[in-house]
Amino acid sequence: MKIKLAVSRQRYKEVENTLTQCGLEIDDDADFTLSENNRYIDRLSVRDPVSDERVFLLVEDIVLIEAFGHNLEVHSKSNGYQLTERLYKVLDMLDPTQFLRISNSVVIARNKVKSISPTLSMKFILTMQNGKKVDVTRSYYYIFKEYFGI
Repeated sequence: MKIKLAVSRQRYKEVENTLTQCGLEIDDDADFTLSENNRYIDRLSVRDPVSDERVFLLVEDIVLIEAFGHNLEVHSKSNGYQLTERLYKVLDMLDPTQFLRISNSVVIARNKVKSISPTLSMKFILTMQNGKKVDVTRSYYYIFKEYFGI
């Protein structure tokens, strides 16, 4: 059986050794994920679309995450990465004080917002640190205002 690990860097090797001794295989493409309770991840296993390699992206480097069906694009300041996961599952692994969902398909990093532009139709247009512009939809308008204290 293959298992994906979502545990802290400090415990990763310990958990990996224990599971492999029990006959389980650790694989970032596995259907099952083992994670620590009440623990938010500090890195995310993503695929580099250029080299098609799996890389670990530090959560602090994430600017925003966009969903396109079951596929996610994880944007850092300079690169874009791919991930095959549900957006709500990834959001559950991230610290809610640092990340906010602003539409059905976009999650942003709070400290990576460069500017906020209001519109006339109860929406905001955000410019992120990597230059990408994203919309805060009306459904998330009041949640966004409260989160940022606007």
